[in-house]
Amino acid sequence: MAEVKFSEDHEILRLLRNQDTSDKGFRLLMGTYKERLYYHIRQMVGNHEDADDVLQNVFIKVYRNVQNFQEKSSLFTWLYRIATNEALNFLNSNKTKQTVALDEVAFNITNNGSEEFQDENEIQMKLLQAVNILPDKQKQVFNLRYNEEMSYEEISQILETSVGALKASYHHAVKKIESYIKGTI
Repeated sequence: MAEVKFSEDHEILRLLRNQDTSDKGFRLLMGTYKERLYYHIRQMVGNHEDADDVLQNVFIKVYRNVQNFQEKSSLFTWLYRIATNEALNFLNSNKTKQTVALDEVAFNITNNGSEEFQDENEIQMKLLQAVNILPDKQKQVFNLRYNEEMSYEEISQILETSVGALKASYHHAVKKIESYIKGTI
């Protein structure tokens, strides 16, 4: 996963904060972060349409509040925090837990036309199922650490939680996933 350089973030912020160049800055912001934010949100809300809606809300919120961003954290951390909060607000407003449509995932995984990957795909499918049964907080921490490969410090800034609590959540998530996978084999 390519890291965005500080100078690029600084340029994005400079453009966004100038009324004459804010459109250019916004396009640069979206080009730089849209894909990463989308996948982060998609893991949380579970489907494409909802992820697109939440992502749109994230960029609206960023555009409206960029002048208030104090740069106490990196732009990346600020964006992920907003994306995480928007996804959680979306999930809470629906009052139903969103999960990946496992039948659709299973269809895509098993219909790749290659039997040599069948065992690997079965394990991947079991991992998806196991992650989807985790409590929201553990699922979130697991996805950020395992899929996004973020450090505990980055996750701590995004979720505004202590590193120790995150390590405990991740540890419990891994144990539950291991138990689930071992129980289904």
